[in-house]
Amino acid sequence: MTTLTAQKGDIGVYLDAIGTVTPVYTSSITSQVNGIVTAVYYKEGQIVHKGDALIDIDSRPYRATLMQAQGTLERDQNVLAMAKMDLQRYHEAWDRRAIPKQQLDDQEKIVLQNQGTVKLDEGTVQFDQVQVSYCHIVAPITGKVGLRLVDPGNVVQSSGATTLVVIAQMSPITVIFTIPEDSLGPVQERLRNKAVLTVDAFDRSGQQKIASGKLLTLDNQIDTTTGTVKARATFENKDGALFPNQFVNVRLLVNTLHDATLIPGSAIQHNGQTAFVYVLQDNTAHMRTIKPGVTDGGTTQVTGLLPGDVLANSSFDKLQDNSKVVTANNPPAPGNALGGPGTRGSGPGGTHPNTPGNINSPANSSGSENAATPGNTSAPGNANSQGSKPH
Repeated sequence: MTTLTAQKGDIGVYLDAIGTVTPVYTSSITSQVNGIVTAVYYKEGQIVHKGDALIDIDSRPYRATLMQAQGTLERDQNVLAMAKMDLQRYHEAWDRRAIPKQQLDDQEKIVLQNQGTVKLDEGTVQFDQVQVSYCHIVAPITGKVGLRLVDPGNVVQSSGATTLVVIAQMSPITVIFTIPEDSLGPVQERLRNKAVLTVDAFDRSGQQKIASGKLLTLDNQIDTTTGTVKARATFENKDGALFPNQFVNVRLLVNTLHDATLIPGSAIQHNGQTAFVYVLQDNTAHMRTIKPGVTDGGTTQVTGLLPGDVLANSSFDKLQDNSKVVTANNPPAPGNALGGPGTRGSGPGGTHPNTPGNINSPANSSGSENAATPGNTSAPGNANSQGSKPH
């Protein structure tokens, strides 16, 4: 029989879930103008930075329109300047009472009309400038571009749904997962206390940890169909181990129990709804009821035991309450009893370990496990005694 000792230590309270890796930003860029693609600057899978050139669209028609708007603006600005000059002259003439007041008032309104025309022209110029800028597409965020979707010579439309390039931010990156509404209270309490909740992402098998991050926030409502609430955790992901839309197993550390009594889960037995262990004292097994708590990686926090208690960890089918036991660390001396009823010992049905020169007891039956060795003599009454001769 093997034994173990209850330990005192810390254990984490975890919530397990399945999550999806989701970039903080994902940009699907489409064309804002009509035209022919003249250049594609990015390479597939390239990491681009904000402001890097991606695609050029033929801008000549839009530059021509811009030039027309600029000419109209320049003309109307000069018309406004001439109207202002006339207004100044009318003011001087009115001071000398050389013109009627109506003529001066009319000129003031003409100046205001010309100012409105100039403002309209300025808006047209700005609009055409924006159209020209749409012909040179740059990266709106820093991230990784996907496969090339357009080539030079392709015609794109502003009203079409053709995506020119997709950029996904890789670092930092987030994982969205769900937690049960019953666990919402402890998580919210830790967040209100400004606690940093650690989140670990594991691979599909749940054995290898991919990355560690922290809980960022919770959603603002519970999904009534599943009884869960969405949560978002953020990861630095500087090595790119997490990939967008990847499924991962998530472990959220909600709390840590300190100075808890810890034992391996293999030592815990169950009888219906009751959990118990066998505590060993003075080579005697005592069945003790316990209450299991948090489990983490095969280690269970329990109440009902004290750190330092020695427990049985095998041969449970042979154990009973108050039965004598022999542990692997404390083997019996030759001739001593090995255990209570049902164990190999000196009681009825048991055997002694034979050594050279020992004589088998007459009490042994023909089914006993005697190991015959040179020098041994079968005792009278043994089934093997007939016809045997001393050597």
